[in-house]
Amino acid sequence: MLAQRVSLAVLRAAPREAESLLFGVAGFLSSPDLAAYRSDTRAYVRELWDTWWRRHDEMGRLILPLALWKFSGARPLNHPQRRLCALSLLAADWRGFVRSFVGYDFRKTRQFLLGLTHPFWDFHYTLRAAPAASAMALIGESRVRDIIANVLLPLAEAEGHDGWSDYAKLSAPLSNRRVETAATRLFAQDDRRKRFTKSIAFQQGLLQVYEDFCLQDNSDCTQCPFPEQMQTWK
Repeated sequence: MLAQRVSLAVLRAAPREAESLLFGVAGFLSSPDLAAYRSDTRAYVRELWDTWWRRHDEMGRLILPLALWKFSGARPLNHPQRRLCALSLLAADWRGFVRSFVGYDFRKTRQFLLGLTHPFWDFHYTLRAAPAASAMALIGESRVRDIIANVLLPLAEAEGHDGWSDYAKLSAPLSNRRVETAATRLFAQDDRRKRFTKSIAFQQGLLQVYEDFCLQDNSDCTQCPFPEQMQTWK
């Protein structure tokens, strides 16, 4: 929904305003009361607000209700505000990002994405959080691999590049509850279980099984149609 209201073209047309536009339309700059923020954060918020206010009459009707955002259950590093900062940096150097995957040498893409930095967000989880003791990546290794697997490799395939071999080689540094649930139900204590959670390709297969079968089954696997369906495959 945010992408529909603040397009990439809008962000690229005003790269110095991209961060403020995203935070403003996202609803994170609804209050100009700087007293609500930590003293070491106020200068940054004031800069965001001053830029946003100049565009408020034009874009204020696009502001999203804060209730649409989901803050619970996500890792602090993945807080929406940190993601918006990363998006603004990508938009500001979109040509550099595109150049990083020309020829589909994703080592350059990885280097580009891991190299995104911000003086405030490198050390904060949210606008109201205390600074962290050490710097944190805006886009970490796991997210880089997700971007390559879900965005760039499909693009490579669409342009006639053989992306499957690269896709099959992508390891998955992190897992999640849905992947683990599907793997446990399929493999139990079988040794193959670990192998099927270490690859992005296998993880995405497990996620599809979870969505198509685990979420639809209330019988604790006893009436799940997946085993029967597998027997029809050749």
